[in-house]
Amino acid sequence: MNEAALPQPVTGNEAWLKRFLFIFSGQALSIVGSAIVQFAVIWYLTITTGSATVLAIAGICGFLPQVILTPIAGTYVDRWKRRYVMIAADGLIALSTVVLIALFAFGVVQFWEILVLLAVRSSFSSFHWPAAQAATTLLVPEQHLARVGGLTQAVMGLSSIMAPPIAAVLFAFVSMEFILAIDVVTALAAIIPLAMIKIPEPVRSDERKSVMAEMKESLAFMRSWKGMIGVVAIFMVANMLAAPAFSLLPLLVVDHFGGTAIDYASVEALAGVGTLVGGVALGVWGGTKRKMTTVMASLLLGGFSVLAIGLVPSTGFLILLALALLVGSMFSILNGSINAMLQCCIPPAMQGRIFALVAALAMSMSPVGLAIGGPMAEVFGIQPWFLLAGGAMAVMAVASLLVPNIMTVEDRRIEKLPSKAEG
Repeated sequence: MNEAALPQPVTGNEAWLKRFLFIFSGQALSIVGSAIVQFAVIWYLTITTGSATVLAIAGICGFLPQVILTPIAGTYVDRWKRRYVMIAADGLIALSTVVLIALFAFGVVQFWEILVLLAVRSSFSSFHWPAAQAATTLLVPEQHLARVGGLTQAVMGLSSIMAPPIAAVLFAFVSMEFILAIDVVTALAAIIPLAMIKIPEPVRSDERKSVMAEMKESLAFMRSWKGMIGVVAIFMVANMLAAPAFSLLPLLVVDHFGGTAIDYASVEALAGVGTLVGGVALGVWGGTKRKMTTVMASLLLGGFSVLAIGLVPSTGFLILLALALLVGSMFSILNGSINAMLQCCIPPAMQGRIFALVAALAMSMSPVGLAIGGPMAEVFGIQPWFLLAGGAMAVMAVASLLVPNIMTVEDRRIEKLPSKAEG
């Protein structure tokens, strides 16, 4: 099997790092701003409706647009300049936040309008994420991708540490308009570096194909990659079961543990500490030589931790905090490792659409889980979902160790498309 080498994004150890960190710092600020807004909006829905079904619908509004749009978005990401896609997505997400600010400022906001705007933000995110992942491959040398994946997870963890307590305090003392405005300011912080720094682009084929043809090409790529369909299927099931559990976490804190906004913020912050610790650990360590070993070990330990949340008594809030820390660290290592594996194995010219397709497939069952989970939680409670989700994750991780096609998926790279970076 002949393989064309991945393009080297930039030359010199310091050149690529300075360019990447400048862009990354802006994106990191935007992540924190979005996390603050996400916490505030979900808590607002929790205390104003007290309904598991409403929180489940909010989760569906976050997942469904990405499931539908991400495969199409990924195809366009591979056609367009990736930094322009990121700039446009960040700007339009900020614009949707401005609309929500106006609704709160005039005192006319209704919960269905919040749900619509959550769906709009999710729609634009479906373009941003594959563009960012594909851009990273051409900014960062291949040998550093796992470490950069760890750094990304560390920032996600830091945002989860900072955002919940900040949002909880702000929620108590300032208006929703002020909290939402933070998202607009941090979006500008993400846009400015992108406007100033060029991101390398792969050389694309002169042949112009239809969007449908490129989507079919992406599906053919996935089918020809032995073991990858099995990997995606695992995360489809895991997300279907985990989505209801974690979307209903605010109600678990309130109803089962008798908690407040600060208590919920503490759970999210501890999960963020775990994400930070896991990301830093992966950034320093780099993971096992075979990335799927790291992925499945993290899924196994994370699954046991999720299952344990379903067993915590109402007097065990401190145990919940410890488990949140462990869940965050395990899933941080998992996500950083799987992203690094994909970035190494997918041809640069196809990364936008393949990343998008993988993400859409992995999330595709989440809306189904939420549609079932919300109403069922009203009757049976929330903890059973943690038992089901955690048990399933642990079983699938152990079973995967016995399936060679899954554990050696990264050894079977598909022949790479001719590609080189442009300055």
